[in-house]
Amino acid sequence: MNDIPIHALPERYLNPHQARTRPPTSYEDLLGDAIERGFGAGHWELDALLAHLNKSGPLGPNGAPWTAESFQSVIKTLGQ
Repeated sequence: MNDIPIHALPERYLNPHQARTRPPTSYEDLLGDAIERGFGAGHWELDALLAHLNKSGPLGPNGAPWTAESFQSVIKTLGQ
């Protein structure tokens, strides 16, 4: 257990967007919100999350339904 009082610890600042190199696009905002709603509804498994996205939107690249491959590709690209 740490015996250092909380008031003695240095103040820390966390910027949740510290890795961003640009503002998100409208599509990225919509996708992020839809993923959060899916998680909030208990869709933790990829297949369930993709079914949620395909039902509620936004659709995948080029307006196609989401697949595991398209979702992983988009998320990988957004994470760079």
